[in-house]
Amino acid sequence: MKDQHISADKNLLKTARMVSWLFTPFSIPFAAFVVLFLFSYLRIMPLQYKLVVLGVIYCFTIMLPTLAIFLFKKINGFDAEAMTQRRKRFVPWLLTILSYVFCLFMMYRMNMPWYMTGIILSALLIMLVCVVANLGWKLSEHMAGAGAVTGLLVAFSALFGYNPVWWLCVCILVSGLLGTARIVLGHHTLSETLAGYAVGLACTLLVLHPMSDLFFRLFFLH
Repeated sequence: MKDQHISADKNLLKTARMVSWLFTPFSIPFAAFVVLFLFSYLRIMPLQYKLVVLGVIYCFTIMLPTLAIFLFKKINGFDAEAMTQRRKRFVPWLLTILSYVFCLFMMYRMNMPWYMTGIILSALLIMLVCVVANLGWKLSEHMAGAGAVTGLLVAFSALFGYNPVWWLCVCILVSGLLGTARIVLGHHTLSETLAGYAVGLACTLLVLHPMSDLFFRLFFLH
């Protein structure tokens, strides 16, 4: 019986690690642009333009942050367990934020539509909030990414006029699975996962939802 419990615990941890790896927050901006190019009116754009944009997004939101964090861990001799400590996460956060800032600059230079730059801007805002919050609390960046995906679905449904109910159901189900995985692995508590989700959702809606854009135009630009 004891061996069965040990085997079950190992399988649970293995599944939780797989879920965490599969739904890494680094991939969210790139996936959002792929979805835009496949399912919105942007699919009519030339293939070369799509590849250039996706290349820029991939380089600055996945490749460079991953490489920078890998080198940081190697130089300092940190393992995966050490990177769960709050103090040791600040430099990787700052390296990622810097990469996203350059990505945002590149997108402005390429004169991309505001809702495309808004994806990167909302991700940057989420990271800044998480960095400040992590001074005293370890928010879950995985769940912040899940909240951001939910916010993207709601905001883009208002922008492009589609019904997001079924996609929202899938997103909320996956978010629950991801939050459970982070708790099972011992990386976060329930409150840290819920707060991370709320931060991702709020920041994305604040940047991308048309009602937020209208609010800022009415109260800050006049």
